[in-house]
Amino acid sequence: MDTPSNDRPTPETAAAAQEALTALSVHTMDTEALDTLADSEVLVPVPDDAAEPDASDPSIVALPVLEESGGEQTVPVFTSEPAMAELLPFVSRYRVVPLGALASQWPSAGLSLAIDAGSPHGLTLDSDGVRTLLARPSA
Repeated sequence: MDTPSNDRPTPETAAAAQEALTALSVHTMDTEALDTLADSEVLVPVPDDAAEPDASDPSIVALPVLEESGGEQTVPVFTSEPAMAELLPFVSRYRVVPLGALASQWPSAGLSLAIDAGSPHGLTLDSDGVRTLLARPSA
């Protein structure tokens, strides 16, 4: 990964986010878990086709969009490097982004967010769910 070690979420932070995801799999409107998740940082893979200036500019986050079999578009993000490597072992670059800030800028329609997809605690939200449940004002 090309991200410095001090830019990745700590194991404790990643564990708290993963526990929140697990809690949400049981109680979908657990407000404490939603707050924990929204306050966490996630790893956003940098798309292979992102131009180098965009990939290195801290004010720009290029979202990797995966198209599902039914045509639905999803952005995968991860709570830790191991969670990302499990699903996307080929990813060589990523950005660390506060999930609440990412959610507050989320497009109005047509784009889902998958957090730790493929894991037992994974969560996928449609665009309304992202903005409604996770958006926090940018700092």
